[in-house]
Amino acid sequence: MTQKISQAKYSISDLSKEFDITTRSIRFYEDQGLIFPARKGQTRVYNQRDKVRLKLILRGKRLGFSLAETGRLFELYDVDKTSATQLNTIMTLISDKKKDLKQQLEDINAILIELDDLEDNCKTTLKALENG
Repeated sequence: MTQKISQAKYSISDLSKEFDITTRSIRFYEDQGLIFPARKGQTRVYNQRDKVRLKLILRGKRLGFSLAETGRLFELYDVDKTSATQLNTIMTLISDKKKDLKQQLEDINAILIELDDLEDNCKTTLKALENG
């Protein structure tokens, strides 16, 4: 019998294996109010919505979004299913993230230049010591 996607149920170990994360991470996301598994006794039972949210949480982390930012997007979506508010917020978050990353890139490039200069100075000093 084929199960409808909307009725699909997953255990914490199913999701852990599928997304290659620990069950502890999944419980943490639950504690943060990002996913809401049902309970069957002591067992957590996740549905398709939880699975999609988990995928979005991990994608957001990869893109550098904080869990608070991801949670904010989930809240907006839950309130405004038309997505206009959510999309505007996402665009603002993307713009902010790009600005932060560009600044980090500039900082990294400046540090690399300083390290190159320091390395050159060390080589020059070492050569002078060797030539005595």
